Amino acid sequence: MSKYILVTSGVCSSLGKGVASASLGSLLECSGLSISMIKCDPYINLDAGNISPFQHGEVYVTEDGAETDLDLGNFARFTSVNVAEDNCITIGKIYNQVIQNERAGRYNGRTVQVIPHITDEIKRNILSVGERSGADVVIVEIGGTVGDIESIPYLEAARQLIHELGKNEVCAIHITLVPAIIGGELKTKPTQHSVKQLQEAGIQPDILLCRTANELDMPLRKKIALFCNVAPDAVFSSVDVQKSVYELPVIFHKEGFDARVLKKLALVAERCNIRPWTTFLEKLNTSGPAVCIAVVGKKDYLDDCYKSVRESLFHAAVTQYGAELKLRKIDAETLESCKNEKEIAAAFKDVDGIVVPANYGQRGFLGLLVAVKYARENDIPYLGIDLGMQLMAIETGRSLCGWADADSTEFIQNSTHAIISLPEEQTGLSAAGTMKLGAGTVRIIKDTKLAGIYKKLTITERHRNKYTFDKKYTADMTEHGLITSAISEPDSSTEAFEWKDHRWGIGVQYHPEFVSRPMKPHPLFVSFIGAALGKKQ
Repeated sequence: MSKYILVTSGVCSSLGKGVASASLGSLLECSGLSISMIKCDPYINLDAGNISPFQHGEVYVTEDGAETDLDLGNFARFTSVNVAEDNCITIGKIYNQVIQNERAGRYNGRTVQVIPHITDEIKRNILSVGERSGADVVIVEIGGTVGDIESIPYLEAARQLIHELGKNEVCAIHITLVPAIIGGELKTKPTQHSVKQLQEAGIQPDILLCRTANELDMPLRKKIALFCNVAPDAVFSSVDVQKSVYELPVIFHKEGFDARVLKKLALVAERCNIRPWTTFLEKLNTSGPAVCIAVVGKKDYLDDCYKSVRESLFHAAVTQYGAELKLRKIDAETLESCKNEKEIAAAFKDVDGIVVPANYGQRGFLGLLVAVKYARENDIPYLGIDLGMQLMAIETGRSLCGWADADSTEFIQNSTHAIISLPEEQTGLSAAGTMKLGAGTVRIIKDTKLAGIYKKLTITERHRNKYTFDKKYTADMTEHGLITSAISEPDSSTEAFEWKDHRWGIGVQYHPEFVSRPMKPHPLFVSFIGAALGKKQ
């Protein structure tokens, strides 16, 4: 039977609850335990698919095609858990399940209420992950902040789980903020109030993880322990990292955080093998060559919206080359406003490689095309993902084929050269389009740069797209140096392009960023960073 770790947070949002949970999961795996992880989100949406990336950050796509919270990306990067739809619970999904049950008459005419029906459904979803996975430990991150009205059903379900499963079967971890005021003095009052709110919900935390700029000294730990009703050895610091969140597993292990969790759960584990993380940090802290990569997108989206892309570039730079990654965020709308080639060149000054990731909507479209054209004409390594791949075809159509109106039907409907369109439009049908989601088989064309990168001709990659390249333009693209280097199976839609006479220019319809890991960077990012470093020499 699985044991459960329930992770809550208080004082404010964005305390790094997802990364902390993932770091703990990694340490438990390093101790020989099998784990699974769950994110409980308080929003009423069924999933993250229709939420604005500006509001909620990146939509992380799982192998089984679920559109989930970006924290599942953290779970996947830090641990070996193959996250799926069941690992992401939203309150909207819970309410939907309960309403469907009520309509089907499964409650035998009883009045359907938050307690017990919503809370029972939450518990059922959590426990079923443990049952199906057979994991030794299931870590459950409860989204939101203690005190928020949206989190109440989750907290009540957590209280009931603790009561029903028993003392050594559940560990409650609460993450709080210990802020520093003028003079650097750390204040514990916000933590005290946050724990009090959690206690009012019926949950006594077993362990406190305090987000702070500096490590807590023993007198401060004892003070927090006294007022929060926990043992002094159950109060831990989560300090601000210097270079990367991947420092956290090592920091937590040195503090004995994982050992304290194992003690609470009465689990006997192997000696924690932290070596893979220390090796990664050694490479991170080695003074290697610097590589500057420009990520071009919408200004509002350039942070959490491209989180997996940023992390994938980082994995490749550090693990494979021991290089220092310098990211330059370039707003596509700023590129649109450039009046001449000199201003465009200034925007990309000292850039070693250009990435155009997935984007949605017409805003900034022309600026993205500017980036693609600049990379092609100046022989700068270029990686296009999703729309970034489609733009390679549109730019070729406009700049080399002479089709000024080459476009995508996502942005304009009356183009005579709709190079990118819905599959239904390409066959003469009228439809809204179906999103292609999750893992799919891709067949790489022989003797292409892509074949050399993967060193095999059949791969599996994750997708999240509606629009595809219209293959009737393939001959025109090939004639002008844009060759097809991969197609999907079984529908043979175009999955990758590459510039024929170019140092390194590849665009892929799929999303390689979702499967890159710190110790196992994706080969496409490894090759791209290698080309960018090669450009410097």
